[in-house]
Amino acid sequence: MDKLLWEPTIDFIKKTQMDQFRCQVNVKLNLNLANYQELYNWSISELEQFWASFWECADLIYSQNYTKVLDSGNHISQCQWFLDSKLNYAENLLRYRDEKTAIIFVNECAIQQKISYSELYQLVAKASYYLKTQGVKENDRVVGFLPNMPQAIVFMLATTALGAIWSSTSPDFGEQGVIDRFSQIEPKILITTDGYIYNSKKINNSKKIKTILNKIPTIKNMVVVNYINHIEELLELPISINYNQIENMTSYDPLEFAQVPFDHPGFILYSSGTTGLPKTIVHRSGGTLLTHIKEHRLHTDLRREDILFYFTTTGWMMWNWLVSGLATGCTIVCYDGSPFVPTKNMLWKLVEDLGITIFGTSAKYLASIEQFAIKPKNSFDLSRLRAILSTGSILADHSFDFIYNNIKSDVLVCSISGGTDIISCFVLGNPTLPVYRGESQCRGLGYAVEAFNEDGKSIMNEDGELVCIKPFPSMPLGFWHDSNNKNFLKAYFNAYKNVWYHGDYIIIYPYGGVKILGRSDTTLKPHGVRIGTGEIYQVVENMEEILDSLVVGQMVNEDERIVLFVQLANGLELSHILIDKIKNIIKNQCSPRHVPAKIVTIKDIPYTINNKKVEIAVKNIINGKEVKNLTVLRNPESLQLYHNLKELEN
Repeated sequence: MDKLLWEPTIDFIKKTQMDQFRCQVNVKLNLNLANYQELYNWSISELEQFWASFWECADLIYSQNYTKVLDSGNHISQCQWFLDSKLNYAENLLRYRDEKTAIIFVNECAIQQKISYSELYQLVAKASYYLKTQGVKENDRVVGFLPNMPQAIVFMLATTALGAIWSSTSPDFGEQGVIDRFSQIEPKILITTDGYIYNSKKINNSKKIKTILNKIPTIKNMVVVNYINHIEELLELPISINYNQIENMTSYDPLEFAQVPFDHPGFILYSSGTTGLPKTIVHRSGGTLLTHIKEHRLHTDLRREDILFYFTTTGWMMWNWLVSGLATGCTIVCYDGSPFVPTKNMLWKLVEDLGITIFGTSAKYLASIEQFAIKPKNSFDLSRLRAILSTGSILADHSFDFIYNNIKSDVLVCSISGGTDIISCFVLGNPTLPVYRGESQCRGLGYAVEAFNEDGKSIMNEDGELVCIKPFPSMPLGFWHDSNNKNFLKAYFNAYKNVWYHGDYIIIYPYGGVKILGRSDTTLKPHGVRIGTGEIYQVVENMEEILDSLVVGQMVNEDERIVLFVQLANGLELSHILIDKIKNIIKNQCSPRHVPAKIVTIKDIPYTINNKKVEIAVKNIINGKEVKNLTVLRNPESLQLYHNLKELEN
């Protein structure tokens, strides 16, 4: 247990939806669950009872109730949820049809658009009618190559309303990255813009889109949204239609919602693809809906009066998570562009101007504003802000300190972690629990998460592999076109028998807190001792001399040594004095076994488009292996810096 940074009062706890749910369960089932830890233990020991209770609490719209909560099958991967139920994801997100603002769209320039719930319903009706006229039906794939803008949400809802499957990626992806993803699922319709905005530049995507169309012949129709005024070139294509024609329709059929099973496929998301073709992960529409509502209302205390922001792209699962906020009736904020343009504190101005109550971002963004010495609390009114969520990578200890010292002292900080694989979270925030420096507050209700040692035994207070030992509703159905689920089983069930293996390295503490240590596939193993890369990042990136860092393992004489790459602050050189300082700090704050064998200065650190460090690619390069896919990188040119480094020759 590290330093206590925030703690809710008893009165605050009683008002949370989490605590109200605990009390409701106690009354209805004659239980005596005294706190969150007891509620969590019950939720995983009585799995079906918990999910049945939350089904009722979530107040879903459905046409047919379930006959059985869970059929586990012969293997955890075969789990079926809420058997015989019929519902529709889009119908639940469009349950409100009033004049309250549903979506606020902002880009680097200014607020672009506000859409009410009633307006959103009409836009979805028009888009769904268009898709239906183009022959889209259940299980067909519709794809979006779009910024985080209202049209992406409109067509996602229009697609799922028909029982079809939605998949999207952001327009800053390279053309091959888009082709690698969409070609695998053979979409019928493409929704796109003529370009996007980033760093005050309007980037024309027309050439890229034409290449994509040439490589994916299954796309028969394309809807183009005019965003940067380069639409004419795309409208010359015979398969294209201007989105304005759909939005301006005056005659269209009423919106109908296909009633599909809970486990009906609703979304396809993609792995990063840094080691080959991206995995095409198929997610259940009902599982996505129910799990997101649980994470929103219970773990984030999201309410109708809230304004929810998450800095994300349409190619990241947090976009799906953000959009699902509509099921609670809150206002969601969609942002497109750089978070540092026109000023480096652009997003905090947005928090003040819009009255954002829940602010979500990446750990990388929070580390960046710390480096820029931005202190939002001194410049902006953040009085309505009550929660800050971070994911994508590990939220460092010093980032916790930075938030409480320089953003807001009375705020719930939620370091959440899960992923594209499960379109949800294994570890989450919790408004009824204290926040400790460097920790996620808890494991999510209904998710039997444990840490396993190398012998497959559950452990506490020790580093271990993150696993989930019981079924969960957001477990993917599998991969698209994966015969007999062969690759799906290999990806998640190969490490332990009948147990979900996630690939993260964690510590679970007896009181319920969780510390994420990094990806276990990049775990360092010098002399056979396992070390999480996150432990080193926590220390190194708190040094004022270091802007960024990357740590990987290099095989030398049949053993692995730790190599630390550092991007230094302007004007600094990697002297022997600085090397010794780095090593001593790592030794004192971690342990002698964490000390790198080599420290190498580098000009750039590779990141994916979703701001995740690309450790595996660098590890492959310095170990003489091929890097197969560069299209997922934000800065692929950076990898050239890691080839043939003299510092690693001995």
